Amino acid sequence: MEWWHVVVLALVQAATEFLPVSSSGHLGLVGFFLGWPYQGVTFDLALHAGTLGAVLLYYRNDLWQMTRSCADPRLAGEEHTQNRRLAAILVIGTIPAVIVGLAMGEAFANTLRAPLLIAINLIVFGLMLLAADRLGGKQRAWASLGWRDGLLIGLGQATALIPGVSRSGITMTVALALGMQRVDAARFSFLLSVPITIAACAHGALNLWRGDEAFDAGAFMLGAGVALFAGLACIHFLLGFLRRAGMTPFVIYRVALGVVVLILVGSKTWT
Repeated sequence: MEWWHVVVLALVQAATEFLPVSSSGHLGLVGFFLGWPYQGVTFDLALHAGTLGAVLLYYRNDLWQMTRSCADPRLAGEEHTQNRRLAAILVIGTIPAVIVGLAMGEAFANTLRAPLLIAINLIVFGLMLLAADRLGGKQRAWASLGWRDGLLIGLGQATALIPGVSRSGITMTVALALGMQRVDAARFSFLLSVPITIAACAHGALNLWRGDEAFDAGAFMLGAGVALFAGLACIHFLLGFLRRAGMTPFVIYRVALGVVVLILVGSKTWT
């Protein structure tokens, strides 16, 4: 595997994992249009590990407070009660994606990576994001979330197993539709990614251990490192950008990319 393939794909993963534009869709399109083959289990694991590390570092205080409150039931007070409640909501929000992921299986998921389907999902779910951003109340803070909110956002996250939907995009869409503020919607979306990404890392490590593929330490370290630092930059960028411009630029990008892909596929420029 060429080192620059690793860098390009890690940058694509890091940027599109956190921006509401679909990482799986972009990776699928890059591989399709550039003719790059599947990079293997090692590289999948590296990308997941890198983006997971970015969230753990950026939100280390939130995660530490929730872990501390849950680990020691003797800690009393409103703050610790709130931390435990939010941790429980994150668990509830993770359940739908786990169930759907196990039910779908990798073979079925791979059938959904067609460029035509990715393009349609980019457009349709992009317009849904625009509607939620325009019509949502944008008044609620993430601390106001209840278990029903967590379940609804989690159901949205489950649909992101389909390439082109965008995990961050659909979870923020549902959160905005529930009246959350933009930055808090993004914050909850990123924290919600932690349990499912840990599960993805564990699944990838198990596949690597069971399979015949050799572990490429160089590709792993380079891919994970690039994804980590690029992911941190993208989280910081997105939170600041949402305060200034909202979701509209991302929607425009999604729709434009979807239209371009439809034209290219329709004209059979790539076959």
